[in-house]
Amino acid sequence: MSTFLPASEQLDLLQKGAAEIIRVNDLRERLEDSLKTGRPLRVKAGFDPTAPDLHLGHTVLMRKLRHFQQLGHQVIFLIGDSTALIGDPTGRNVTRKPLTREQIDANAETYKAQVFKILDAQKTEVRYNSEWLDKLGYAGMIGLSAKVTLSQMLDRKEFSTRFQAEQDISLHELLYPLAQGYDSVALESDVELGGTDQKFNLLMGRELQRDYGQKPQIILMTPILEGLDGVQKMSKSLNNAIGINEPPAEMYGKLMSISDQLMWSYWLLLTDLKQSEVDAMKAEVAAGNMHPMATKKLLARTIVADFHGEAAALAADENWALMFQQKETAEDLEEVAVAYADVASTARPADSVTGSVDGWEVRLPKLLVKIGLAASGSEANRKIVEGAVKVDGKVCGPVFGGTQPLPARLVVRLGKRAKIALIS
Repeated sequence: MSTFLPASEQLDLLQKGAAEIIRVNDLRERLEDSLKTGRPLRVKAGFDPTAPDLHLGHTVLMRKLRHFQQLGHQVIFLIGDSTALIGDPTGRNVTRKPLTREQIDANAETYKAQVFKILDAQKTEVRYNSEWLDKLGYAGMIGLSAKVTLSQMLDRKEFSTRFQAEQDISLHELLYPLAQGYDSVALESDVELGGTDQKFNLLMGRELQRDYGQKPQIILMTPILEGLDGVQKMSKSLNNAIGINEPPAEMYGKLMSISDQLMWSYWLLLTDLKQSEVDAMKAEVAAGNMHPMATKKLLARTIVADFHGEAAALAADENWALMFQQKETAEDLEEVAVAYADVASTARPADSVTGSVDGWEVRLPKLLVKIGLAASGSEANRKIVEGAVKVDGKVCGPVFGGTQPLPARLVVRLGKRAKIALIS
């Protein structure tokens, strides 16, 4: 874009879903300067290619990059191929296992293929931080390290916690914030995006830019997206993630499994709706004018369409309806709250509802009695043997489960009667 929207209108979009901006007034001033000079802001976000696939949690930052891009600013998708050799200590209570350069390069290629499902490839500057970090050399790294004290590094939560617990802290981990901060110097960034868990690293960029005579970058932090369990950060290692390369039907089904409360975070962070539009929709649901199930289906279609197109999203929606709603819609079904401990199989621990390695298992006879579809365990067992019971459209045996996080809602059908079990 050759012309920019007024700074106030740009801020309306940029502040949507932002957890913290350091500082808002500085960002407004920087936007106003770009209006006067016609120079777009340089906006960066870094991603270490530590795994081959991206998930929806990664796209929160990418979507905010897209907002800057839509407003006419220059966005930089930074692949941390050198910082990945260190491993980001953020959120870690142990040292990361190092990756090989070959693994990092292979993962980086998949990142490039996936990021342009959100960003405009023609308007995105793709950079690798090996361009400048590999050239620093011994003298350069010593000079960079001299700009920060050990006591400053130990202010970082991950390091201070491990230090007090007398756990190992490898020296190379202390270099990570410096390396990320130096990225901002090398790219002369005006704005850096990151999750709230990245605050220490992001602030390091501001400090180093001052040391190198640059104007400190603005920091825009986004919330950490919760995974399917609604508790922990979305992560493939926690088995609570939705990969952006997953098939449309699988992506749609996972989105339909999230809780009604979590749905609003996904609307805010994973779509381009304005805050006011999300708030209005939430008010409609609260007033009873819109059913939560219908709202969640719209969310699932919207997100699937972003990555697979409208036709695939509609097909996934129809497929889900055929599988789980059948003759009557879920909006018409009674919802019954059930404690997982009351229906869990004794073969596995009750806390596996969190989606642990052990997964989860439910005893169907207990569930049928709890939600009122069977008067007794013997009646429930008889109906199960007859094949008259379906859970989410599938005939199930006396015990059913999975390795994915336990869905918050299960459509349980016995003959012509059905109810929704809300398991927690």
